Order: sequence, then structure tokens, then C-alpha cells
Amino acid sequence: MRDAKTYCAILLDDNNRKPIIRMHFNRGTKYIGLFDGDIEDRVLVESLDQIYEFGDRTKVAAQKYG
Repeated sequence: MRDAKTYCAILLDDNNRKPIIRMHFNRGTKYIGLFDGDIEDRVLVESLDQIYEFGDRTKVAAQKYG
């Protein structure tokens, strides 16, 4: 995990070139960024518990680097 000014990133091997998910919770509108290749797909979330709904997509993003 690496915290930045505008988001918190979950990275594989602490390498910023291997992002798995980004969490943007600093504003009124909260969303997460899911990675499908090199493109970030931003998804709005109402509550933090919704992160668990995207478990399969985060696993696929992590396996991409394997």
C-alpha cells in the first residue's frame, strides 16, 4: 500500500508500475480505480464495503503481473 495526496494505491511488490487498485476517498464522491491492463476503470462506491464486490477484478489485475 502506498498513500499519495489524491489516492491510496495497492501495488504489487511495492512497485508503482504494478498497480492493482487505487482508492480515491479524499473527496465527497468516493470511487475506486480498477486496472484492466494499463487503463484505470473508475467505479463509484457508496460505502467502503462495496470494495469486496470487486475481489475477482483485483485478483485478475494481480495475476496479470505473474
